[in-house]
Amino acid sequence: MPATLDTPAAAAFRRQVLSPLQLRLFMLRRLPMAWLAGLRLTALSPEAATVSIRYKYLTQNPFRSIYFACLAMAAELASGIQALMWTQGGGPVSMLVVGLTAEFHKKAVGTVAFECADGAAIAAAVAESRATGQGRTVEATSTGRDERGDVVAVFRVTWSFRAK
Repeated sequence: MPATLDTPAAAAFRRQVLSPLQLRLFMLRRLPMAWLAGLRLTALSPEAATVSIRYKYLTQNPFRSIYFACLAMAAELASGIQALMWTQGGGPVSMLVVGLTAEFHKKAVGTVAFECADGAAIAAAVAESRATGQGRTVEATSTGRDERGDVVAVFRVTWSFRAK
């Protein structure tokens, strides 16, 4: 991704959400279920984001693994935090999830980290929507891996962006 796409507003947003206290306050205010589930943003760059979730009482299902909806929350946040970052500054942009598909490969126990490396595509869609005034969609892929590096699940979240 060209360095020119890394705007001062995006950099300021990154600094804010990478602070554990600031992120917790952000989630408590705007994403209370993510806060309750204990989602953690472990990395955020202009190109990618990583969000982790661990197996615990609030995230469990009856089969002693992480409930699929909690996995979906982590996967969505991995792409959604990038979308939020790229919509900072430059005028308001509405964003909405318009599609979600999932593939489950392994039982989710322990800590699962979802990585989404679609920051460049998200930034381009937001910029194009701002330039044209038309809506744009991006399919972002979040891949969840357990502590051993095995793929647990792959989520494809389709985001819609429209400059207001």
